Amino acid sequence: MRRFSELVVVITLALLWLCNCRANSQNLQGVPCFFIFGDSLVDNGNNNDILTLARANYMPYGIDFPQGVTGRFNNGRTTVDVLAQLLGFPDFIPPYSRARGPALLRGVNYASGAAGILDETGNNLGDHMSMNQQVSNFATTVQQMRRFFRRNDTGLYSYLSKCIFYSGLGSNDYLNNYFMTDLYSTSRDYNPQNYAALLLQDYSRQLTELYQLGARKVVVSAVGQIGCIPYELARYNSTGNGKSSRCDENINNAIVLFNSGLKKLVDHFNKKGNFPGARFVYVNLYESSKSLIKNAATYGFEVLDKGCCGVGKNNGQLTCLPMQEPCVDRTKYVFWDAFHPTEAANIILARISYASKYCSDVYPFNIQQLAML
Repeated sequence: MRRFSELVVVITLALLWLCNCRANSQNLQGVPCFFIFGDSLVDNGNNNDILTLARANYMPYGIDFPQGVTGRFNNGRTTVDVLAQLLGFPDFIPPYSRARGPALLRGVNYASGAAGILDETGNNLGDHMSMNQQVSNFATTVQQMRRFFRRNDTGLYSYLSKCIFYSGLGSNDYLNNYFMTDLYSTSRDYNPQNYAALLLQDYSRQLTELYQLGARKVVVSAVGQIGCIPYELARYNSTGNGKSSRCDENINNAIVLFNSGLKKLVDHFNKKGNFPGARFVYVNLYESSKSLIKNAATYGFEVLDKGCCGVGKNNGQLTCLPMQEPCVDRTKYVFWDAFHPTEAANIILARISYASKYCSDVYPFNIQQLAML
């Protein structure tokens, strides 16, 4: 009888442990799906099979990524890869170019290198999927998902309302449009204030379309300090000593105008009565990237103005060349190439957006709190 009682206790404890594990797993994955829109900062392979110079499906890109070369524009994980892990997803979100069948229920990455809010942005690099096309691709995904809900739209939209939507656009509208004066006339057609207003008008429409398609928990990322990336430092003014160098503030000042308007746009979406059920979060990538540079030593970074690989001054004139030998210790570099952060920098930026308690980083609350709403 005693042995039987001990066996019952053991079985009970085992069942309690199993239930606890399942509960913890459900808590970690409170978000059923993750949909991503953006440019090369978060592209994970959508540009691999299209005619474009904006691609990264060759070594040394992916040198530190578990799956090797995938089309990600850095040495390892992007910010959304890290966010997916923080949200509890067991695998990385697949690119739209490969997402099929039940995998759609977990989310899709629509991001495309060189993409912008404006359709014309990035045309200098070849084909890409602009934000308008990415929204259209999401609409196709929604139609495909209907069959998993037996065409019960109420069930489908209830499901989508629990998902996280991430959108990071605008960088290329400045890099590969407004400040590329030899190829685009926008800087002559619009002053910085009017250009920011033009972008925000289109972006507002695109985000509204996502809302109409079922998006309710939406993260929008500000544009980072483009005037401080190796590409601009090499063109503008840099000591090339590996330390922080003077940035191109003409570019940064234009970016601030856009970011300020984007934050106001988030308030507009969140205002009671405007978009019922909507919860928008503004990720201030501009300030968090600025803070990362300012406190670089705290994070273990030593090289702030050079790419880990690339060509020319500061490795800032081109992306990494095929089979080029990158720097040995990527954890010491903020930038992977002329344009994109290293995985080490992406991890920090993602964690800030996920859990920061400061409204200067994330507004009006962080992504972790958004997930729990």
